[in-house]
Amino acid sequence: MQIAAVITQPDRPRGRGQEISFSPVKKTALEAGILIHQPQKIRAPESQQLLEALAPEVIVIIAYGQIIPARLLAIPKLGWINLHASLLPKYRGAAPINWAIVNGEVSSGLSTMRIDAGMDTGDILLQEELSIGASETAPELAERMSEAGAPLMAKTLRALAAETLRPRPQNHDLASAAPLLKKEDGRIDWKRSAQEIFNRIRGLAPWPGTSTTFRGQNCQIWGQPFAGSRSAPPLAEQTSPPAREQIPGTIISAPNIIGTGSDHPNWLVICGHTTLLRLSAVKLEGRKQISASEFANGVRLASGDHFQ
Repeated sequence: MQIAAVITQPDRPRGRGQEISFSPVKKTALEAGILIHQPQKIRAPESQQLLEALAPEVIVIIAYGQIIPARLLAIPKLGWINLHASLLPKYRGAAPINWAIVNGEVSSGLSTMRIDAGMDTGDILLQEELSIGASETAPELAERMSEAGAPLMAKTLRALAAETLRPRPQNHDLASAAPLLKKEDGRIDWKRSAQEIFNRIRGLAPWPGTSTTFRGQNCQIWGQPFAGSRSAPPLAEQTSPPAREQIPGTIISAPNIIGTGSDHPNWLVICGHTTLLRLSAVKLEGRKQISASEFANGVRLASGDHFQ
């Protein structure tokens, strides 16, 4: 197969200087001398005219960010082949990597699928399962998926060309959603367990991040279940009886807990289900990210203060 053209998003301002720059896809296409089309909207008439003139056998689509109109789906003989970052029908939607981590999945994967008129509802071609590390973040998993995705797509295209691939319909009864992330998704509910909050910290990085309120000021926080395990030890085994009676979100100082690996005070946050989150970093609104110790010193943190 030969690449007839590349369709990518228009050039946009990037970085702190907001300078107009090319996407990596466009840069690669320019270096290879491939025809480039950058419509503001793929549904524009000129896009259809170009595709009909090119008459491609197949169109590969990866993280394009626009819905393909139904009238364009029949143009390529072998269809539009999408690389989706989940094991469909699980996690259909815009943010499958993020929601898999938020929901505490220990594995996910990649699917190549033929696009139809629905949202990630088309026939599955090939799939590859990937484990999710216990502390792996969304950007880290996305990087691993991008490395595995290209070989999987190449394998799919070769099989389609050789007519050795049998598409299989999805079981729609097993479908789950991975909707576009919203800022409010990052708001911490301290009634959740420390592990659940840690999953949100990992899954919602770098945006929208996980936020809470401290003394009326919004802030982002980072941390992990106390002792670094996927399930924190019961709160009763870690703190004195008065601390166990504090409400979720309460911050406690634990300078003498054995096994923390530090002589400095450990700042722990009481979470739901009698678990603790060990605070590692804080970013108050409008300020830079600092360590938990720096935060404690800067605000004169006292045991019994709380996040809301």
